[in-house]
Amino acid sequence: MSARHISRAVCLQTLFEIDSNGWDTNLLQDTLKRSMDFLGKGDEHYSKKLLNVILSKKNDIDRLIMRTAPDWPLDKIAVMDRNILRIGIAELIFVNTLGVPPKVAINEAIELAKEYGGESSGRFINGVLGKIYQEMGEPRKDEGSKRVEKNMIVERMIGAVLFSFYKGDIYLALMHDIYGYWTLPKYKLPGGEFSDKIAEYLIAEHTCLNVNLLESVGENEYILNNPEGSKILQKVSYYLFKSDFEEIRFDHSNEIDDAQWFKLKNSTNFNVYPDLLPIITTAITRLSEKYT
Repeated sequence: MSARHISRAVCLQTLFEIDSNGWDTNLLQDTLKRSMDFLGKGDEHYSKKLLNVILSKKNDIDRLIMRTAPDWPLDKIAVMDRNILRIGIAELIFVNTLGVPPKVAINEAIELAKEYGGESSGRFINGVLGKIYQEMGEPRKDEGSKRVEKNMIVERMIGAVLFSFYKGDIYLALMHDIYGYWTLPKYKLPGGEFSDKIAEYLIAEHTCLNVNLLESVGENEYILNNPEGSKILQKVSYYLFKSDFEEIRFDHSNEIDDAQWFKLKNSTNFNVYPDLLPIITTAITRLSEKYT
């Protein structure tokens, strides 16, 4: 049994006891020590880091469980299963903090369910985490170039790295999604046709900002599952847009729950999707060269 697997088991036992006692976090340190004494320390540093993520993001994680398992009210899910899901979701969506590949996060949660859950726990955990993973766009599924499959729908999209000046500093705009990541806005190009004016119109329409398109900062591809059973290949071209420093509006139905401006130097210090880091880094480099 790997040290990380023991760490997850320690975390699960600790969460189980806290949850069974009305989520009394005052019991955390004593419970964690008892769990380590019983199961072994494993990677002690990782156990503590994983617990800290779950405790600090518990409300977001629980909302995600309730949204993806609507037939199961949170308090009706078995305590062990509920906390296996918390561990799996934490590892799945906070990859920048915890460094666990998505497939490993799902498989490890299923193993915990088989070891500590009931007869149907593994299927239940797999179903919930699999749904979340699909809704996220199955990041790192291929770990390489994406192959266009037969009958795959191809969508061309425009993505925006928005920047603005305010009181002598440069700011970047980031949006926060329901999976706990800070991300960049992206929108489908009508008819797949691109022009500067169309791109500016789309970004302005969805953010309520006055914007000017400046230059390309990279491209990404995403494979999504279509509810009808086919797959969608999204080809996103990201551009740098200059904007006024004003409130950013966003569509709550588009899995976005917040949008904020961040100082340029702090813009990579957040939980950002790994595939967006090169895009944001390129934008920061270009802006630093031009304006600092």
